[in-house]
Amino acid sequence: MRKLLVLALVGLAAQLVDGSLGMAYGLTSSTLLLVAGVAPAAASASVHLAEIGTTLAAGVAHWRFGNVDWRVVSRIALPGAIGAFAGATLLSSISTEAAAPWMAGILFTLGAYLLIRFARPLRTDRAGGRLRGRFLGPLGLVAGFVDATGGGGWGPVATPALLVSGRLEPRKVIGSVDTSEFVVAAAASVGFLIGLGSEGFLLPTVAALLIGGLIAAPLAAWLVRIVPAQLLGAAIGGVIVLTNARTLIRAAELDGPFRPAVYALLAAGWLAALVLAVRALRRTRQARATAAEAASTSPAAPDVARAGAPAGAVSAELAETVTPTSR
Repeated sequence: MRKLLVLALVGLAAQLVDGSLGMAYGLTSSTLLLVAGVAPAAASASVHLAEIGTTLAAGVAHWRFGNVDWRVVSRIALPGAIGAFAGATLLSSISTEAAAPWMAGILFTLGAYLLIRFARPLRTDRAGGRLRGRFLGPLGLVAGFVDATGGGGWGPVATPALLVSGRLEPRKVIGSVDTSEFVVAAAASVGFLIGLGSEGFLLPTVAALLIGGLIAAPLAAWLVRIVPAQLLGAAIGGVIVLTNARTLIRAAELDGPFRPAVYALLAAGWLAALVLAVRALRRTRQARATAAEAASTSPAAPDVARAGAPAGAVSAELAETVTPTSR
């Protein structure tokens, strides 16, 4: 009973992070499950089965709020499903000893990516034209494969790539990625079912993660208004990096003075990322204050100020556009 309660708290924490950033449910929950001693394939399988419920709720919510570009969904979901199925099959076929460092390496890399992404400003200028299928297809394929083999990664891979393209407004990026993830999670679950059998799914774990996520949904809606996405993204990125570094250090058999030196270096990098995130957040708030002042003096100023806002405003806009049930 105590273990199920802990797992429910894992799902709650993961949903709080995801509801505030629009990503990282899989990264957070898989990392915490690995720490709890769950085998890599079982952890990823259980997380993806729980995600079927959370992503369905998120997709419906985004659709109702008009946050979905169905053209993007139709072009990214199927390749994502193929990549997820292939990744689940691969992870199911390798031993736990081999899978642990592989999965930790992917989670470590994605955690580092979160650190870098939220430590620096992102551009907000919108490019002309539409997102092409030759870009969306390979993106979905890679993101789906990484998501299944790493226990998470669909959002951290797909969302930044679509944001940086500048061809889709942030709220539709989040809505389209979240909606298409339902198909990806379902395909990964089928792959794990074929590769591991029904015993590969830890159903009590799935139920606990799902219950925790559903409880956290309204709390995430409150958290997104209190905690800036810029800071939360850098903070959770550091947690994921340090947690998975332990598995990688153990696999590399680093002993003696090397282990504390590596931890110290990673901690210093995390602190630097937090400092940069604070600076980016301050610049974002200054830009929004300037835009608000301009809006009060000129009717046309809001659009002009928004178009010319410095990079970094994206994180604040993400925090405002993620819906309460967003995954």
